[in-house]
Amino acid sequence: MKAILLLEQGKSSDAARSLRQCCESLHRAERAEEAKRLVGSVDAVVLHAPADAMQEWQSAIAGMRRLPTLWLCPDAAVPKEPDWGFALDGILFGSMNALEMDVALKWGQRAFQQRKRWAEEREQLLQRLEERKWIDQAKAVLCEIKGITEAEAYDFLRKQAMNERKRIGDVSASIVKVYQLIHG
Repeated sequence: MKAILLLEQGKSSDAARSLRQCCESLHRAERAEEAKRLVGSVDAVVLHAPADAMQEWQSAIAGMRRLPTLWLCPDAAVPKEPDWGFALDGILFGSMNALEMDVALKWGQRAFQQRKRWAEEREQLLQRLEERKWIDQAKAVLCEIKGITEAEAYDFLRKQAMNERKRIGDVSASIVKVYQLIHG
């Protein structure tokens, strides 16, 4: 990683030295305002905070920019329950040496990329489901108005979308909305 933002309150930790060896530049911030200035120029964020402050820090960072987020956890402070209430891409411990931290950072970056891909895929699937709903409603409208079968209604939608150079979901939504406006 080229640049890391270390968010910690108070005196710089010993772990910051190991972290500094894992990147070209290590930026440090104590408050959200400082982090906001720096977050645009870093590749990852490492939060060195108690578990009860993690959710607040994570929300603040997520509101600024989506980045791999790792927790520099005090060795004895790992929460006992598996659902911590915040999502992380990785965990670091102060007892880790530079090599271990480097591996954990790379793993965290990989986990972040995977989480980002899953979020994008989820969004695409939700859009396709929404589009499917419009298509099904438009087919029902066309079947009722034109007295045609579902297959014929779908062919009509497909041809109309090609003629208008629009997506079939957009054409379907237009048909349903006009129908609802007229018959609503």
